[in-house]
Amino acid sequence: MADKREKFVKLAEARVSKALKELQLIGNLSNRSAYEYSEEDVKQMFRALQKGLDAAKSRFSEPGAPSNPVFRLGE
Repeated sequence: MADKREKFVKLAEARVSKALKELQLIGNLSNRSAYEYSEEDVKQMFRALQKGLDAAKSRFSEPGAPSNPVFRLGE
């Protein structure tokens, strides 16, 4: 059982750290001198991120719940 816990901790730390780094990179897109975007673009991005977080969280209480990791603006 300790092996499963160690594996979980190792993977969770790596994956959450990676996700946090990716979120930081998404935040970098807010630089209006480098990028052009609408408020609707921002809303779509954060709705998709929240939906992904909600789906991942639900999988801990509802194993096998579906997820859709693909994001496209305008969808």
